[in-house]
Amino acid sequence: MGLTDIGASLLRTLDPETAHQLAIKALQFTPLPAPSTDDPVLHTRLAGLDLPNPVGLAAGLDKNGEALHGLAKLGFGFVECGSVTPLAQPGNPKPRLFRLYEDRAIINRMGFNNAGLETFANHLTDRPRTAVIGANLGANKDTEDKAADYVKGLVRLKGLADYVTVNVSSPNTPGLRALQGRAALDDLLGRLAAARGDDPTPVFLKIAPDLTSDEIGLIVEASLDHGLDALIVSNTTLDRPESLRSADKGEAGGLSGAPLRARALDALRAAADASAGRLPLIAVGGIDSGAEAWARIRAGASAIQIYSALIYEGPGLVGRIKRDLADRLRAEGFSTVADAVGTGR
Repeated sequence: MGLTDIGASLLRTLDPETAHQLAIKALQFTPLPAPSTDDPVLHTRLAGLDLPNPVGLAAGLDKNGEALHGLAKLGFGFVECGSVTPLAQPGNPKPRLFRLYEDRAIINRMGFNNAGLETFANHLTDRPRTAVIGANLGANKDTEDKAADYVKGLVRLKGLADYVTVNVSSPNTPGLRALQGRAALDDLLGRLAAARGDDPTPVFLKIAPDLTSDEIGLIVEASLDHGLDALIVSNTTLDRPESLRSADKGEAGGLSGAPLRARALDALRAAADASAGRLPLIAVGGIDSGAEAWARIRAGASAIQIYSALIYEGPGLVGRIKRDLADRLRAEGFSTVADAVGTGR
């Protein structure tokens, strides 16, 4: 067990939100060694981005882009920070973050708590230049025209992030998931395309797992029609599987971690079927091992993201997944990650 994993185990003894805040501070101020060079077989390209490996950090850990230098040293192929909203907001009342130990899961109803777009943008001006950094955009809770908030974020962050993710799938902001309907999505993506102009920065869309295959198909077509560069599948779920055992299983909010695995995989397969190779996919939700990362790649994902599993497994999980993926690629005769994408469909 590495020092970072020991630190993660100590943080699990604290209140979840206190632990989260301390983790950010530790990543800001603890000197960490540079990550070792990745196995060349893991190198891949995603929406024009060169990634040293396909294992990314999902949004939510570093909401304000404060700890990017530390996160970049944990071995991720790309790091996504946010969600950020135009105006600072405190989020929902506490407690709002719950560990479901018995289920290896998390429930959160944070509500896009963040310091606002200006603070976020200032942090990105000091970002590590050797890492691929993404910015996840949200909308303020009280904004009536939520599409306008995404446009503000896209315009303000131009040139500061390597890619931008439009998050319309958080369950903790009222009305946000309604933007996944075709009419609302066409309006949002059309306005984003106009604001984007000829800016080559890739734009991704993050969707919910609580969608039917037909709904996912409509989102894929809208994404293609409006020139999006990738789809992230998927966010947290409002579903509560009957198998949940933890005392906090009835808390409101989005469920992530191991119980999300099957639903997220189903959503990925639906997106892969609908896109038929026309739109890169990033898998997230319940990925906690090299075997699960491999299953998502074989199901159609060009890359994967993790977050909740880090709470239970520690940062050493990143290296373990990468080693497992490299071994599996070679064992199956693949020379690149891209060669393996979708081969299990």
